[in-house]
Amino acid sequence: MPQQNPFQDPLRFERRVPPCAVVIFGANGDLTKRKLLPALYRLAYDRRLAPGFAIVGTSRTILTDDQFRDKMKDAVAAFSEDTKLDEDLWKTFAEGLHYVAGDLGDVALFQRIGEKLAQIDQSRQTGGNVLFYLSTQPSQYALAAQGIGAAGLQHGAGWRRLVVEKPFGHDLASARELSDRLHEVFDESAIFRIDHYLGKETVQNILAFRFGNGIFEPLWNRRYINHVEITAAESIGVEGRGAYYQEAGALADMIQNHLLQVMATIAMEPCASFRATSVRDERSKLLRSMKPMTPDEIRQNAVAGQYGPARIGGGDVPGFRQEPGVNPASTTDTYAAVTLCVENWRWAGVPFYVRTGKRLPKRVTEIAIHFNQAPLAMFDGEMADGTPNLLIVRIQPEEGISLKFLSKRPGAGMKLRPVSMDFNYGSSFGERSPSAYETLLLDALLDDATLYTRQDMVEASWAVVEPIQNVWREESVDFPNYAAGTWGPDAADAMLARRGHIWRKP
Repeated sequence: MPQQNPFQDPLRFERRVPPCAVVIFGANGDLTKRKLLPALYRLAYDRRLAPGFAIVGTSRTILTDDQFRDKMKDAVAAFSEDTKLDEDLWKTFAEGLHYVAGDLGDVALFQRIGEKLAQIDQSRQTGGNVLFYLSTQPSQYALAAQGIGAAGLQHGAGWRRLVVEKPFGHDLASARELSDRLHEVFDESAIFRIDHYLGKETVQNILAFRFGNGIFEPLWNRRYINHVEITAAESIGVEGRGAYYQEAGALADMIQNHLLQVMATIAMEPCASFRATSVRDERSKLLRSMKPMTPDEIRQNAVAGQYGPARIGGGDVPGFRQEPGVNPASTTDTYAAVTLCVENWRWAGVPFYVRTGKRLPKRVTEIAIHFNQAPLAMFDGEMADGTPNLLIVRIQPEEGISLKFLSKRPGAGMKLRPVSMDFNYGSSFGERSPSAYETLLLDALLDDATLYTRQDMVEASWAVVEPIQNVWREESVDFPNYAAGTWGPDAADAMLARRGHIWRKP
């Protein structure tokens, strides 16, 4: 009996990718091995890809098609955390894997890619549909796009799209310059700026939670919400990426993109419909509602930190300046905390505290929404711990939502204590959540830009962050100013204390 093609499945999925090819620039890099290929393989595993789906990898490393297939098989086996490698499926999947070696500065590389795409179109019937994925160094984004344009690969019988990894520039001017270079080849509608935080299930669920429930949206404003915390903490250091991180820092690496996008999703106005243009219009509007701070305001509302050496768990942990590849006198921020205010009718007067850092006590990303206290403490013990009603959206490591409130303790008298109602993705649905890259790759292949960042959002984010960067560059900070394994510099606590608040300990 002939073996059934694993791609040919009688089940029909609502979101199934049409025949197409994906060209990955930087196919020999870590991102491709750790994220992109495992995500694409999982889409094949879930029968989301058409039978003729193909991948063309390219980088300077000389490899044959078979060598590339072997490398990608090893990567899928190593980094597909919850998907077992199926030999039959892999055999079919690998038939669509191809490799073209070359330098991005050589126009002949792009001509060879074009020839390979033409061959694939003939043999696998991809209809001329191509997604170009830039998984290279950021400095090569414009070079790759210009090479695509010079070879005419942005046009074809089918659709052509471009996915660009962050960072999108290192300041406002460079972000605009990059955009101009990309727009010389692709229309804005064909450019997908990927931010993997927006692909996380809990970040997406913010929209469902707010706008799918009549309970919460009436409370989502300055009348009921006192302040909001957004925390992205990492317990690890720079993990061998010291040379790269030294050029970026926590503010640019996390707040400018990931966390401002999360904040925009939390605080945006309701959109007319759940369509890409409507959702992105509202996120963009929110980001533009944050007025850039003056230098004096920045000194009061932004704190930079850098971790120093410490002894943790019986072992010595180096400070940032002792990490490999880092300048011993580096003034790069490994911690950043910023108080942001949204100048619109919904949020006027509500501070948003955003912080991120390396070598903090634990790995956690969460949003904590603090509601106003009851106007009168009527019962014994009410608010005794200083904790008002609190809604916590956990993004990682465990995705879920908790609502904390006060309840009567059993026994005589009206004594209150905090309790919580918890929703956990894993236990509630009993099924696997797709990885962020699975979600976002599928969206790009289906031309759904809802979870992607538009150029006006990039510019609005840099307009908020760049003045902070400028002040921090001009004023020397006495680094290191927090020990590895602690929650950051004392100045971050003082920043909140000025408004009568304290950081929540996740």
